[in-house]
Amino acid sequence: MNPFVIAIDGPAASGKGTMARRIAQAYGFVHLDTGLTYRAVAKALLAEGLPLDDEALAGEYAEKVDLAALDRETLSTHTVGEAASKVAVMPAVRRALVEKQREFAQTPPGAVLDGRDIGTVVCPEAQVKLYVTASAEIRAARRTDEIVANGGTADSAAILEDIRRRDERDMGRTDSPLMPAIDAHLLDTSEMDIEAAFQAAKAYIDEALAKRNGG
Repeated sequence: MNPFVIAIDGPAASGKGTMARRIAQAYGFVHLDTGLTYRAVAKALLAEGLPLDDEALAGEYAEKVDLAALDRETLSTHTVGEAASKVAVMPAVRRALVEKQREFAQTPPGAVLDGRDIGTVVCPEAQVKLYVTASAEIRAARRTDEIVANGGTADSAAILEDIRRRDERDMGRTDSPLMPAIDAHLLDTSEMDIEAAFQAAKAYIDEALAKRNGG
């Protein structure tokens, strides 16, 4: 039987990553935050002082990305994130990384991938597709709270502006724009905590698993 694939998409700070990690743990599936793959390309270019606007070069570095060596902590800095947003729009980079992501999705017994084009481009045949979202204001407030909880200082107005800018960039790009797949289950977490959102997602997954197993 083919691996069971769960595709989770959504805008920045929607909680899709937390959701994906929890689902993977609950079902014993492997998990990939595809955003880290783009950050890995950006970090490699930054580390060697290379330009971020050379698509052929960025594509070469994308082909070298090792999914088993992605380190969330070092890849989650603001500098790397800003650089990643520049290379992530390049078709050559996207082609190389999508191929790696598709290979990862074939890991038995199942895989959970989260990003912005999983259900539409990377894994259009995924057994379950979720689109996790929340209002920009709620997402900015959550990001602000997270930064403060980790001992940092945050400018909530600047964070809100950054989220709106990222939404516009992600949804407006020509190659693989952020949008829910036609058959995705929409989870608006504006009024939900993580537990309620997880239980809603779990219901969709359990139903799909039961159908697959002939239940």
